[in-house]
Amino acid sequence: MSVSAVPSIRIQPATLADVPTIVALAEATWEPTYRFIISREQLEYMYRVIYTPASLERQMAEQGHTFLLVYVEGQPGGYASFSAQPETGFYKLHKIYVLPSHQGQGLGQRLVTAVEQAVRAAGGHTLDLNVNRHNPAQAFYEHLGFHRHHEEDIAIGPYWMNDYVMRKVL
Repeated sequence: MSVSAVPSIRIQPATLADVPTIVALAEATWEPTYRFIISREQLEYMYRVIYTPASLERQMAEQGHTFLLVYVEGQPGGYASFSAQPETGFYKLHKIYVLPSHQGQGLGQRLVTAVEQAVRAAGGHTLDLNVNRHNPAQAFYEHLGFHRHHEEDIAIGPYWMNDYVMRKVL
């Protein structure tokens, strides 16, 4: 009788040397995540603004974003990023993406848990995130204890993101 092996999963902070890995993961996750939510033009514009290597390096080196990478059997399977906000004790989860082939395996939940642990360790007490009002991921965040706090419309170039800000007190 064979026992199915539990995959080896680890989460570690990313460095500037990991930017190409984050770009590769973004290329594989961005379009499938948003293709039914925003127009192709907006999708491509936002991708170019957020995911160029120079933009990711700025996020890490200048804007204080911490990126976490999740590895499954030694291969990158997703990432998250977060940073402290101007309000004391508040943090923002900026990004969380898992490869479509790895979704449903608990990796997203593990990434959120790792972010929450890092925020608590840094003295944070509240974690906010933005989610498009039409994104089915809202249910995932609610399952993890986030609730809708308010609506926010954000201009990104000529486009608008129509989001809910979801909040979790840690």
